[in-house]
Amino acid sequence: MRTLSRPTTLAGLAGAGLLLLSACGSGGSNYGSSPSSGSSPTPSGTVSVGSTAFGKVLVDPAQMTLYAFANDSRGHSACSGSCATYWPPVPGSDAPKQSMASISATFGTIKRSDGSSQLTVDGFPMYTYAGDASPGQANGQGTNLSGGLWWVVSPDGSWVKDTSGASSGTGGGY
Repeated sequence: MRTLSRPTTLAGLAGAGLLLLSACGSGGSNYGSSPSSGSSPTPSGTVSVGSTAFGKVLVDPAQMTLYAFANDSRGHSACSGSCATYWPPVPGSDAPKQSMASISATFGTIKRSDGSSQLTVDGFPMYTYAGDASPGQANGQGTNLSGGLWWVVSPDGSWVKDTSGASSGTGGGY
């Protein structure tokens, strides 16, 4: 009996090892890829459209509201140091990889002074706000912080300058 149990045990261990290897290499995770079912029109990991009290706005992959800084110029960020702590730059890698019907803004990137890549919308650098704790919030809208005014950005790339908290209809039929 001893000779039967040893091959059986070895065969069982070999089978378990094969199962473990096949599970690890099966590609069961979609991390970093778009859903294969096609159920989501927005590519995963990119800027998309979200809703706030100020209407439809651009949001990052975590659905956090995007902002433009009035002190920036096209192709140049004026927000660094402590400013960038409160207003984290949106990484250039968050730019949509394909066009979306709900967004007509033009995306690009700039190189920041620290060497990182930052997303731009119609040439202007984009940021999120540390004061927004969850999707749909736009607590930075119209604030005068870090040396200038901050505005949420509509899907057409325009800055929404409404501070009443009521949707102004900016962004048209989005």
